[in-house]
Amino acid sequence: MKHLLSTGDLSLANAIRILDTAEEMAAVGDREVKKLPALRGRTVVNLFFEDSTRTRISFEAAAKRLSADVINFAAKGSSVSKGESLKDTAQTLAAMGADAVVIRHWASGAPHRLAATDWIDAAVINAGDGTHEHPTQALLDAFTMRRHWAKLHGTPSAGGDLKGMRVAIAGDVLHSRVARSNVWLLRTLGAEVTLVAPPTLLPIGVGKWPCSVSYNIDETLAKGVDAVMMLRVQGERMNASFFPSTREYSRRWGFDDNRLRALDELGLKDTIIMHPGPMNRGLEISAAAADSPRSTVLAQVRNGVSIRMAALYLLLSGDTREPAVTAVAPSAAHSNTANLNRESH
Repeated sequence: MKHLLSTGDLSLANAIRILDTAEEMAAVGDREVKKLPALRGRTVVNLFFEDSTRTRISFEAAAKRLSADVINFAAKGSSVSKGESLKDTAQTLAAMGADAVVIRHWASGAPHRLAATDWIDAAVINAGDGTHEHPTQALLDAFTMRRHWAKLHGTPSAGGDLKGMRVAIAGDVLHSRVARSNVWLLRTLGAEVTLVAPPTLLPIGVGKWPCSVSYNIDETLAKGVDAVMMLRVQGERMNASFFPSTREYSRRWGFDDNRLRALDELGLKDTIIMHPGPMNRGLEISAAAADSPRSTVLAQVRNGVSIRMAALYLLLSGDTREPAVTAVAPSAAHSNTANLNRESH
């Protein structure tokens, strides 16, 4: 695994490997000194062509906790705004000695282009490209779900998958890179995924995706779900009227107070409510739902640092071998723990 560009490229073994490594990284965050020397002397560049405060800060925190040097590069106010190409920017970063490039770009496929060329010899992590993918967001979502799923079954998270878990992803699927990455990763991990949206907010060809499609969120909830992920309505990407009004959208497809109460009425006492953020409160999710005990929004943010630490560690630590098994055995998980613990001293 030289790059992290798409969840569709992740095998079950590698997906579990990242999640298990993130478990160890999460333990680092609970210590008094929240640092490992694992990437000391390495340089990580956050190359952001789109605004994104939480993702950039999460990657920056992850790199610094691993003792890497961090360079933040924002397109606005840089040479990019003066017409510099992606190739020129990449070669400039290569000259600076970048070991990893975390790239967010408005054009779908830009991270793949960067990774496929000889412009730069560095690990490339896709932090969101257009309406295509956002793999680390899907991984942190899966990490959050796996912890919840393991707790319900009284089993350890390490080495586990999401087999049998029912996940509904509702909202603006058409413009959501988060939805795309989650569908592929969750299916790899064994979950059953249902996309819920108005027909106008579903992409062409969604029938070929490894998931079910519904146009009615109430019917989907009634069938039983273990996690509901509400997607942000991305008004900035909409150049047409995809639904009659915000009030109509909230009433028919938003997770409002009535649907929050319906989970109790349906006996779904363990169902969690997720959102990749930032949230449009009152549109796709009500304030009561966002702040309820079922909400995992803050846990997702916290878990994002652990997942990004794991990705950087695995890409830059030198061990890029594909695991030989389809799941991480307990002994392998303990071995990873021992290695990380040795590096922390």
